[in-house]
Amino acid sequence: MSDKSDKDEKNEIRKDMSVDTKHINTNISSFFSLINLKEIRREIVQNENSKRTILRSRQEFIDVLNGKDDRFVVITGPCSIHDIEAAEEYALRLKKLIEKTHQHVLIFMRVYFEKPRTIVGWKGLINDPNLDGSFQVEEGLKRSRKMLINLSDENVYAATEMLDPITAAYLAELVGWAAIGARTTESQIHREMVSGLSVPVGFKNGTNGNLDVAMNAMRSSAHAHRFLGIDDEGRACIVKTSGNKHTHIVLRGGVGKPNYSNDKISVLEGLLDEQGLAKRIMVDCSHDNSGKNHERQKEVVRDILKQKENGNKSIFGIMLESNLKPGNQKLEVGKKLEYGVSITDKCIGWEENEDIVCEIADVIKGLQVSSGGNSSGDKLELETPKNTVVSKNL
Repeated sequence: MSDKSDKDEKNEIRKDMSVDTKHINTNISSFFSLINLKEIRREIVQNENSKRTILRSRQEFIDVLNGKDDRFVVITGPCSIHDIEAAEEYALRLKKLIEKTHQHVLIFMRVYFEKPRTIVGWKGLINDPNLDGSFQVEEGLKRSRKMLINLSDENVYAATEMLDPITAAYLAELVGWAAIGARTTESQIHREMVSGLSVPVGFKNGTNGNLDVAMNAMRSSAHAHRFLGIDDEGRACIVKTSGNKHTHIVLRGGVGKPNYSNDKISVLEGLLDEQGLAKRIMVDCSHDNSGKNHERQKEVVRDILKQKENGNKSIFGIMLESNLKPGNQKLEVGKKLEYGVSITDKCIGWEENEDIVCEIADVIKGLQVSSGGNSSGDKLELETPKNTVVSKNL
């Protein structure tokens, strides 16, 4: 672990160890001040094109969720972001794929800066951006903000997982979709947080495969809540929300078993209907749905496409874990990392990712034609950073 930096020393808030407070924070060694939202917005300014892109990404996702747009959602990208340069190269490749398939597929790049750990381990770019145990969280927040602004300025839509509720305050304004992971879907804190987010949100089923926790989370987050949080100046406050109506379930399997088969989907449709929830389902093709084997993600995709061809209306999207190169690698002190390879879960490589997305686009195109054409083709346009416009009618 790295020694404490000069910046750490400057930002450290010393504990009061006088006699009267010896019973307070006995397991906390120190506190560090953190840049607040107003300050980071002034330091790293978001341009107008970035804002337009993010608003557009949210609305397009909501249109698909509500059945107003007949494209198929694909959320694809690295399991986690650890190398900004490699991630931005991935994004530029993805941008070309978006331009190629955008009439049939609505693509979001998976941009995960936080990683939940079963016990311990590297917790993501925000928590430890230098990958060395120095935990420069403020630097991690700044790098993450810069990257998300760059992606949106390139008209690449971003998706992320909201893990830490305070971190979410820094990230939410810069993404078009968010996930609540299997470990946190049951958390009241995360359900309350989602009720105030400005983005559509997918709740994953529990790690044990339980579906009720995700459906309960959807119902809970649709309501108004009051909870403790921080404001834009970093002050503790009571947050009052109005509820988030744009949520859905994400199937990721559980305890080593998949839950995307036709019979499992039918059961879930019935449960959603019973609870008065929209029958809109996303499938995570990784994790337990692939047996934690990245090479089997394609099998999951093809099963979903077959269900779509057989008339399924509830499945509207999938998630993939992909990177520039396939597989993963261990993060070890003193060992140089291979460029474009995951340091968390194994991912498929770029070429396979591109093949899968094109295969999805071909199938969805056929379904659109058989049902009377692309319902979004007359109203959607895809901007490019060179101020040219690619019409969805082309």
